[in-house]
Amino acid sequence: MGAGIGLVLGAGLVLALSVVVAVSVGAVPVPLSTVWGIAVERVLPGAAAGDWSAGQAAIIWEIRFPRVVLAGLVGAGLGVVGAALQAVTRNPLADPHLLGISSGGAFGAIAALLHTGMFLGLLTVPLMAFGGALAATLLVLGVARVAQATSADRLVLAGVAVSFVIMAGANILIFLGDPRATHTVVFWMLGGLGLAQWDHLIWPVAVLLPCGLWLWAQAGRLNALALGDETAASLGIEVGRFRLAVFVMAALVTGVMVAFSGLIGFVGLMMPHLVRLVVGGDNLRVLPASALAGAVFLIWADAAARVVLAPEDMPIGVVTGLCGGLFFLWLMARRA
Repeated sequence: MGAGIGLVLGAGLVLALSVVVAVSVGAVPVPLSTVWGIAVERVLPGAAAGDWSAGQAAIIWEIRFPRVVLAGLVGAGLGVVGAALQAVTRNPLADPHLLGISSGGAFGAIAALLHTGMFLGLLTVPLMAFGGALAATLLVLGVARVAQATSADRLVLAGVAVSFVIMAGANILIFLGDPRATHTVVFWMLGGLGLAQWDHLIWPVAVLLPCGLWLWAQAGRLNALALGDETAASLGIEVGRFRLAVFVMAALVTGVMVAFSGLIGFVGLMMPHLVRLVVGGDNLRVLPASALAGAVFLIWADAAARVVLAPEDMPIGVVTGLCGGLFFLWLMARRA
């Protein structure tokens, strides 16, 4: 118990330090003391005094802090969803990106941005992204059932195939859309957090918190499924209904995260594997640890994207894709 508490506290400290350091780096580096001072002054006016400029305060509080917080939320969401999908499918390669869920979310978001308009205000893109992610999830499950793809590897193949089809449809939507907006949408598809705002963060939080807690509460059932459907059913679990509920939660979280960050792949694939090397296979520990690891990883990936080609802002999907591709090759070699 003491070791577990120490691990959680250590992970929380790493997350807090990652946020502060990531906020300080960028095209215009800002000293850590200035970052702390600006944050304290914004939260508790009058509690801190410093010689920073109004421009530094605006860069830190209005641009970088929302961006880093969004990176943490998206990373946590993708990490916990990846862990849940790997558990419920008994597939170490399961991931929102590989299973086509992210592509479905992107399709819905692109349709909202280029064609339907913001008919529900700020909620339009997240809701459309969730609808696309859910439709893609159901399509993957349907294809797997029709093709009798009962093995883990075949389920991933079904997801990859559906993902290619959906992305082809998304490209058609971009081709038919307003040429003046397509450049922004294409850049968004590569993954980016540059449009983060404090007012927008309420939606990822409102989705991630209840869905993440629900998945964590189902850790015992996820552990039972790891032993096989027959074993889980003998323990009183309605396997089909429970698996569908997990997929719906995964689609909801992934769709909302995609709506605010674009396509960011491989976080949900890498983090659960790395976490299991440290905390073991019990999903009671794997799920929250995957969320923390995903948050820290994406915060640093975004910091790298801001620094590598400064002052240009490189798409974060390039960084995660590079890391994920190398990790995927290592994982395949390890399984072989």
